[in-house]
Amino acid sequence: MKKIATAVLTLLIISTAFTAAHHKSQPRILIFSKTNGYHHASIATGIEAIKKLGAENGFLVDTTTDSLQFRKKTLKKYAALIFLDPTGKVFGPDEEKALQDYIHAGHGFVGIHAAADCEYNWQWYGDLVGGYFKSHPKQQEAKVAVVDKDNPATQGIPDPWTHFDELYNYKYYNPGIKVLLKLDETSYTGGANGDNHPIAWYHEFEGGRSFYTGFGHTDASWADPLFLHHVLAGIQYAIGKN
Repeated sequence: MKKIATAVLTLLIISTAFTAAHHKSQPRILIFSKTNGYHHASIATGIEAIKKLGAENGFLVDTTTDSLQFRKKTLKKYAALIFLDPTGKVFGPDEEKALQDYIHAGHGFVGIHAAADCEYNWQWYGDLVGGYFKSHPKQQEAKVAVVDKDNPATQGIPDPWTHFDELYNYKYYNPGIKVLLKLDETSYTGGANGDNHPIAWYHEFEGGRSFYTGFGHTDASWADPLFLHHVLAGIQYAIGKN
């Protein structure tokens, strides 16, 4: 009996050690969703969807609305950051520097929807995201053109893709972005960027990697397999080899 108990204890120790090692080997990401402006009701839905993507695709997910988490000792454990609908002014000078240092160290950033409706007075942030929000018409269906058919974030998306969402107009684009998807403004009402209306993109930025999608306002988006694959590929790009 004593031998059996010893064997069971040994197996438990091995199993615990294996689980700990497995978790240590998995990249960890942080979802940041602080709002000092409009608060998207779909944030909670998006968090749960991203956690599910993590469980299915080998990355761990933490969440916070606390900008004070943006310190070097805290951020260094994350392979990528996801800004899920933060709005308004969310950072002070120390947090700004921590984010800059994080990107300069070669890490990744994912901006979703209202990540472009944040930190308007900090141009570096706008350049990192790749654009700043201007306005949006009523939620409606639009045709989305696939610009880069070879990128993992567009794989499986039909061209054109008919998608219902809150369709952002932008008052600024970083000229260095590499466009993945753009809106066909002839297919809906209220577009304000003309024939060239990027809505999803990526770019290398000051040593790090940035991916942005303007979609994700609605709860239904977070149940759409095409959108979920789009977001997953963006996260995987941001994680890179970290």
